[in-house]
Amino acid sequence: MKSFGLTDKGKIRKDNQDCFIIEKCEARDCLVVALCDGMGGAKAGGVASQLANKAFVNYLFSKLISRVNRSLNYKSILQAACTEANGVAYEYSQFGEEFTGMGTTIVGGVIRNSGSGYIINVGDSRAYRISRRSGTIQQITKDHSLVEELVSFGAITPEQAKTHPQRNVITRALGSEPTVEADYFEFSLQSGDVLLLCSDGLSNTVSDLEMLDYAKEFPEPERLCRALMSKALNRGARDNVTVVAVMR
Repeated sequence: MKSFGLTDKGKIRKDNQDCFIIEKCEARDCLVVALCDGMGGAKAGGVASQLANKAFVNYLFSKLISRVNRSLNYKSILQAACTEANGVAYEYSQFGEEFTGMGTTIVGGVIRNSGSGYIINVGDSRAYRISRRSGTIQQITKDHSLVEELVSFGAITPEQAKTHPQRNVITRALGSEPTVEADYFEFSLQSGDVLLLCSDGLSNTVSDLEMLDYAKEFPEPERLCRALMSKALNRGARDNVTVVAVMR
């Protein structure tokens, strides 16, 4: 597998509260990936995303390389990693007023070289599976956001959600409460497929179909990430933008 990631503060924000990690785990012949988008002020949001990202990945690695765990329950491990990351961020939020209310989204998990993938998410950072062979893009994760709930209730259409004034309001985040519920997904990557992780700075600026078109045009993860980032920045990128691509 090949992988690459980019993050940028965008054209409006002074600070970048996004972060990502891509790590190989030779012991399990897999990649560990995680992307976080912080909130709660420049300092607090950045602290939340960095803390949660590192705690999540460190917990995952401790389980992946453990000699005790010969067979793994990825759902259990990923949810436990999310609980660990939430606890670390929440505890830090109690240190002072400048950190009160801080939080972060997360989307991340494990992709095995066999193509099997296991992902969790909290918030509105997304994971997509792109098949260049069939020319399709599928959003694996489901946003935990106000507009997603409004769409589910039939109050607004998916098209209206894209321009809704409260489209950036999320309903779940790591670090905001003592406990949090993460959603878990399994998927499979065939030869030539792409797993794309992104913060809402990309998904609010570049459409799903444009992501698909770029994945068809750029067969390497670095070129794909740079092309998507360039598109977002050229359109004004009012938020931080992060994109991670894993290709099988």
